[in-house]
Amino acid sequence: MLMGYAQHGYAKKALELFTDVESRGIEMDGITFIGVIIACTHAGLVEEGKKHFESMVHNHRIGPTVEHYACMVDLYSRAGKLEEAMSLIKEMPFPASATVWRTLLGACRLHRNVELGELAAEKLMSLEPSHSAAYVLLSNMYAAAGRWAERAKIRKLMDARKVKKEAGCSWIQIKNKVHSFLASDRSHPMSDKIYSKLEDITIRLKEKGYQPNTDYVLHHTEEEHKEVMLAQHSERLAIAFGLIATPHGTPLQIAKNLRVCGDCHTAIKLITEIEQREIVIRDSSRFHHFNRGSCSCGDYW
Repeated sequence: MLMGYAQHGYAKKALELFTDVESRGIEMDGITFIGVIIACTHAGLVEEGKKHFESMVHNHRIGPTVEHYACMVDLYSRAGKLEEAMSLIKEMPFPASATVWRTLLGACRLHRNVELGELAAEKLMSLEPSHSAAYVLLSNMYAAAGRWAERAKIRKLMDARKVKKEAGCSWIQIKNKVHSFLASDRSHPMSDKIYSKLEDITIRLKEKGYQPNTDYVLHHTEEEHKEVMLAQHSERLAIAFGLIATPHGTPLQIAKNLRVCGDCHTAIKLITEIEQREIVIRDSSRFHHFNRGSCSCGDYW
């Protein structure tokens, strides 16, 4: 239950449950502390997460595993405390796992720390030479920094090593049938209606003051084309389909295999206001409950 609260963005409920369990003298294990640290991570409660980690070690005599350290690295990294995250990695009593380096690399991309990101990518590539994560995150970091030559080198390295990038895909289930969408996908039988709805949404978003953040487009192209690419991300196509395929007011539930980008996150919050719908998205990071112009993650994911 605690882990469920944490993953769905209900950090306060997760921490209240933890406090209640602790006050009853119920014995807790390492999994319990993973849940409470995740809750602190998703709520941005760095000091509280650190307190629980230290309590686990010193008060409950639970030896931290690599999973606990990965959670702590995530806690520091998401808050932009990259140096603290790196210091913790150096202090770990065992080698950092691929999950730890992937977490740090993702945060370096988010917070634009290229130097540390290059180190994390090097470590991750040595552990997972055929996995796309390190290459894609480093490539995206170079793109965000406008370092297109370095990005091109990473893409060539991927080709040389035959590393394939995982395509972003979103799914929505309507009447017991799962509909999947890729970015700029036009394969759906209702594609014309979906794109018509998407155009309507885009117009209404701009009327609400939405300005596309083209920093999230990782291709060297014209600004206008970047805006189109953002509007056609897979989760937006799934949302547009859901809006035309379900009765007004019906909540939409969508899954995505990758992390929702910051621009889509902003747009979806506004879409819930425009359409008067609740939208739940499970991405690779967490559950996002969008409703009435806000998200359960508090814009921290």
